[in-house]
Amino acid sequence: MRPEQKITLALTAKDANRPGLIAYLTGGYPDERRFREYFLQTAAACDLVEVGIPFSDPMADGLTIQNASQVALNNGASLEKILQWLAELTPEVETPVVLMSYLNPLLAYGYRRLAGDAVKSGVSGFIVPDLPVEEAAPLVDALAESGLALIQLVTPLTPPARLSLLCEKSRGFVYAVTHAGTTGGDAALPADCVDYLGKVREQSSLPVYAGFGVRNADDVAMLAGHVDGVVVGSALIDALSDGKDPGEFLNGLRR
Repeated sequence: MRPEQKITLALTAKDANRPGLIAYLTGGYPDERRFREYFLQTAAACDLVEVGIPFSDPMADGLTIQNASQVALNNGASLEKILQWLAELTPEVETPVVLMSYLNPLLAYGYRRLAGDAVKSGVSGFIVPDLPVEEAAPLVDALAESGLALIQLVTPLTPPARLSLLCEKSRGFVYAVTHAGTTGGDAALPADCVDYLGKVREQSSLPVYAGFGVRNADDVAMLAGHVDGVVVGSALIDALSDGKDPGEFLNGLRR
């Protein structure tokens, strides 16, 4: 099975009362040992693990993930090291893994080398929030040879024609951002986001997962039925910082 197909299969909702769940971890946060522990615990409690590559200028991320990225960078985390850790960890889990990275670390690493090492590390795809679809062909070509997915993001501000294009170009699943701005924050999910999410589902032949601002079981319940599942990132990082067990926290979101 090609990696992108593994993503789609894992994220296709099988029970309307149990929406799918993607959990985000910052690679190397708060240190290598605990990242390894959190990864295994998280993989056991969700349908896909999204591992963020720490970056010095995370423009799409709020304070929680910015701070986690800085801690990880200070401890020496890097794209190369995270791929090495995942190569050791992924044989222990069946849950697919995707990497979320800004473009600069991927360019510096080299697309061909990246694709080869991603396959060896059990990675199935990438999310690159600062790479416009019009400029993605070199990365898409490098990933496609190995069946790796490049997942596209859409937002409530995406015009209809572009929404259709992004849904067509996405592989694995479509990441539907619930609101304009950065990840995290305490603001409630906008009530009208379910109308927008319905439009995304109409356009997409792939599973649609909603992220940004999903913090608790009420948020998950609000979105369930309108998407195939949700992405939880900042809330999980906050829970880890508070000493909570990641498996218990994630299981509590799908009560």
